[in-house]
Amino acid sequence: MKTRSYRVVLEWEAESEAWVAYVPALNHISTYGATRDEAIEHAREAILGYLEAAEREGLPVSDGATEVEVVDVEVATV
Repeated sequence: MKTRSYRVVLEWEAESEAWVAYVPALNHISTYGATRDEAIEHAREAILGYLEAAEREGLPVSDGATEVEVVDVEVATV
């Protein structure tokens, strides 16, 4: 069994009161959970499903080595 590692970006969505998880290396697939841990587990399941479907269809898959950077951007507002 081969193990792969993918960077998952977590974001709290206050309006829906859920943690949203994104996987940039896999076409930004996303999922969510009521708790941070639940969102991570759902991301793990989504990654596995994505990898299985890609293998079945013969599609190339990223090795997970995507760089993710979070920056603060200032904007002037009225």
